[in-house]
Amino acid sequence: MSNSKSVVFDQSLTPFERLIALMAVLRSPEGCAWDRKQTHQSLLPYLIEEAYEVMEAVENGDHEALKEELGDLICQAVFHGQLASEAGTFTINDAINLIIDKLVRRHPHVFSEQKELTPKQVRDQWEKIKVNSGEKPSVLGGIPNTMPALTMAFRIGEKAGGVGFDWKEPAEVIDKLREEVDEITAAIPLGDSDRLADEIGDLLFATASLARKLDIDPEQALRRALRKFRERFDRLEQQVNESGKRFEDFTLEQLEEIWKRVK
Repeated sequence: MSNSKSVVFDQSLTPFERLIALMAVLRSPEGCAWDRKQTHQSLLPYLIEEAYEVMEAVENGDHEALKEELGDLICQAVFHGQLASEAGTFTINDAINLIIDKLVRRHPHVFSEQKELTPKQVRDQWEKIKVNSGEKPSVLGGIPNTMPALTMAFRIGEKAGGVGFDWKEPAEVIDKLREEVDEITAAIPLGDSDRLADEIGDLLFATASLARKLDIDPEQALRRALRKFRERFDRLEQQVNESGKRFEDFTLEQLEEIWKRVK
């Protein structure tokens, strides 16, 4: 076994150091053809997949799965770090040092001022520091366009709220929701699909804002609702199949009765 490969099994190193060494071996001429072929772009689907698998493990409360999926996600970060190191742009340690400096800078209440802040005050301070320090060119800077829309709505509202542009109470957002529903109701008879799309978007944005004001992640809330709906619909479908009939053999009222029972 070559010296470079033996480093992977060196128990005197930290697990992180061994992972870095392992990735270097996999990318080397004596490593793996698949790993050598990868680029930052080609790895993106795997990065996203691993992040979602971490999310699923957290939602399921599965600590063993979370342990495994976090390892997979960390591997993706190290893989990107290895690619950058080979290109001479930066190393994974450069990225780690950068986040350490950033976290210290964004937590002055811990490392300099030493004062107690509420979670909301910390979040608002975080957003102000990013803008005032010049890290971000604007209040809403840094939000990727590829982010899921509900999560993006949550983060945009959070960032705007961090500089004071926000509703004060959830009740004010509920009033906004009623306003948006009224606007949709008024737009439906006009048959203008573009206007309806705008109004539906406004309603969803306001819904995400209400969730934020109630400290609820709208993406997670929707996923939870969809999971619940799927479970109940699967039970409804099972009863339809057990009846020997098809869905079209039932009236909507009959399906509603089955739905009430399976709930």
